[in-house]
Amino acid sequence: MALATTIKAQSVIDVHSHIITPEFVASLETEGRLMDEGFPLPKYDVNEHLRWMDETGVQTSVLTLAAPQPASADVIRQTNEAAARIKREHPGRFLFCAALPLPDVNAAIREAKYALDTLGADGIKLATNVAGQYLGTPVLDTLFSVLNERKAVVILHPHRPEPANRQVMAQTPLAMQEYLSETTRAVANMISRNVLARYPNIKVVVPHCGAYLPLAVPRMKSLTPVMQANKMVGEIDWEANLSALYYDLAGAHSPEVIRMMLTITTPDHLLYGSDYPYVDPQVLSQSLARMKDYLSTEPDLAPFRKMILYQNANQIFK
Repeated sequence: MALATTIKAQSVIDVHSHIITPEFVASLETEGRLMDEGFPLPKYDVNEHLRWMDETGVQTSVLTLAAPQPASADVIRQTNEAAARIKREHPGRFLFCAALPLPDVNAAIREAKYALDTLGADGIKLATNVAGQYLGTPVLDTLFSVLNERKAVVILHPHRPEPANRQVMAQTPLAMQEYLSETTRAVANMISRNVLARYPNIKVVVPHCGAYLPLAVPRMKSLTPVMQANKMVGEIDWEANLSALYYDLAGAHSPEVIRMMLTITTPDHLLYGSDYPYVDPQVLSQSLARMKDYLSTEPDLAPFRKMILYQNANQIFK
């Protein structure tokens, strides 16, 4: 049954929000990794989240685990179960995409099956890399095969690159630039190995306005013949790979950014995202109000208003 049957007309679906549990924070503190991403984790409270959603007209939010990736598979299981409990206790208000205990691929497959088949997860969250294991690496093909069998929605999120340059992190915090590079790197890796074409039942949500992909995709296409002539890449089915990609608008969205994204995708692949609770709720409220305004007043974008705010998300999470 489509999610639209449970939401009010004109409501918003937010595909980019994060759950931060006490167990997750405690595990990072024990591991000495609270500042792995270069900035402190925000606090998360489901009642505060609901209050913000009610104030802004967000009917449903999709929860995913924040960065960094915890080392403990038990903590990942606890987080997935906490997200499932929130979804169960607040019908129609929350969905969740389960985290996986990578880089252990076999453990990740077991957790994916448990989350999707038992917990009722609405999809899977994958980090751009875990301990240097980047999306697109051949070792992850068995996991993608399982996700393909279940026609899974996969939400990507950038994590700290591996190896990390601490001097660069200190000078230019990850969220300012490297997260965009990480996202682009992971998607490019998948495309170069034809991953999304080979597993066509998977839908992948790319965060933060597509990162650098509007610039990277044309360059990749232009260089592909040279790379193939030198036997560096094989055949790439560009249409199949790109058609699997959806894009959330968390971050620096604007009419200009959306127009640029439409050079590599179509309006039915754009989704609203907030990045709650990493951004101040007041800023998020102002940002959403601004988006609603330009999606109403810009003649070329106005036809896509309902699609971006809720219809497209309803389609991929039905």
